[in-house]
Amino acid sequence: MKKILVAVSIMLCIAGGTVSKATAAEALKVGIVDLFMALNESEAGKKAKTDLESLIKSKQTVIDEKGKKLEALKGELEKQTAIISAEARKAKEEELERLARDFQRIVTDSQAEVKKKEGELTGGIIKDLRDVINKIAQEEGYSLILERAEGLVLYAAKPLDITDRVIKKHNEPKTGKK
Repeated sequence: MKKILVAVSIMLCIAGGTVSKATAAEALKVGIVDLFMALNESEAGKKAKTDLESLIKSKQTVIDEKGKKLEALKGELEKQTAIISAEARKAKEEELERLARDFQRIVTDSQAEVKKKEGELTGGIIKDLRDVINKIAQEEGYSLILERAEGLVLYAAKPLDITDRVIKKHNEPKTGKK
């Protein structure tokens, strides 16, 4: 729906009123920004990526340790199956099932925590990037700035892409900010 509204708005701006097509094209200043690239290339984005990778690594270490314990118990049970009593085997199987559930819970919890942290880290950066884009649009007189997203912008001439300016402005030290 948004795509259709954007397309209709552009068409109305270009074809609307008594303004000739040449004048309308000159009056309409369009820019393109690749937010994904801006997020990944900005200093804040790179720091967020490093922080996220560190969190993932720590979670993976815990998961690997639990996985090794689970595999060791499984191997121990397989070796002792023939020599231990039915009660002892049943107890070991129950312990194995408990450890397997704990392992799965740890994996699920870790994935959820990483996803939440990613949202926290990138959400603020995206908001800041949008503020920078709005500031650039106002300062430089853009009529429209589109996000270069998969399937939304199929082609745009290189001069329309302002992603590098957005990254540069976002990386500038913030003065007067708390």
